[in-house]
Amino acid sequence: MGPPMTKPVSDQTLQVLDSRSREIFRQIVDSYLKDGEPVGSRNLSRLLPQSLSPATVRNVMSDLEHLGLIYAPHISAGRLPTQKGLRFFVDAFMEIGDLSDEERRVIEAQVKASGNAPSLEHMLTEASQMLSGLSRGAGLVLAAKTETALKHIEFIQLEPTKALAVLVSQSGDVENRVLDLPAGVTASQLHEASNFLNAHIRGRTLAEARAEIARLKLETQTALDALSRDLVEKGLAVWAGDSVGSAARLIVRGRANLLENVTAQADIDLLKHLFEDLENQEGMLQLLDLAEQGPGVRIFIGSENKLFSLSGSSLVVAPYRDADARIVGALGVIGPTRLNYARIVPMVDYTAQLISRMIR
Repeated sequence: MGPPMTKPVSDQTLQVLDSRSREIFRQIVDSYLKDGEPVGSRNLSRLLPQSLSPATVRNVMSDLEHLGLIYAPHISAGRLPTQKGLRFFVDAFMEIGDLSDEERRVIEAQVKASGNAPSLEHMLTEASQMLSGLSRGAGLVLAAKTETALKHIEFIQLEPTKALAVLVSQSGDVENRVLDLPAGVTASQLHEASNFLNAHIRGRTLAEARAEIARLKLETQTALDALSRDLVEKGLAVWAGDSVGSAARLIVRGRANLLENVTAQADIDLLKHLFEDLENQEGMLQLLDLAEQGPGVRIFIGSENKLFSLSGSSLVVAPYRDADARIVGALGVIGPTRLNYARIVPMVDYTAQLISRMIR
């Protein structure tokens, strides 16, 4: 049974907590952060600096529960802090210390581990692994979209009108972008698009790949125009529906003529392929446009980690900035709600500052 849904705790309500209530609340949270177990009134009465009976402690716990700061995971069990209670603890009680000089040296050595001029990708990977090791959580790095040379692209349909574009760079980085798809696009079409683009994108950025597909489209259109014109001049085909507001169509005339003219039949087959190519290339350009515009982040996980639910996890995150003081990414630690916040917060903050200094 999880913590109950509670309304936000107002500052005015929190001010009514006396020193005794605050101390009992602090002990409940400290016990939870230490061993993750609920603590009961009898044990609390022994932990408190002042002498209070279990009955008095139970009354205070009832008040804290009414405020939404703690809850009972089981009937007649001890109490645990709610997520709102943890937020209150972090904001009102937790004392954030500073890192020691030795801890700073360890972080700097780990992040700079690959020589005099490590790449940003290397620094981020090292930072995530270091945060993971020091915090026993998962090191998490979010980086802004970049236009690096691509090795592979894959489109995966998530919903009828949404897909995930998975972009793999030449250096092995993976970037995910969520795309809004035009209505009617199928999973098989996305698979075909992936295969088509992978034949043309290797070593190119998205923008360069788009330019290449546009060049191929122009070549196809030019060849199509020349062939269509030749067939019309020979009297083997005619344009129809080319008036204003109506799509032009090329209609092939007289199958008997084609049977007598092998070259003409080959031209018609080529014409069919060119139309198909043109349609495919138009679709590829549209997908590349969507991939360029799609909001997305790159995620680096610093250690092996089982799938987790954000609803049961905490995230400590800090931004890092470029030479113009613009936020270009963020790094942090994700783990269970009983993270050692007092230790992890300065660790994440210093690592973000270090990355910011090194990329300026």
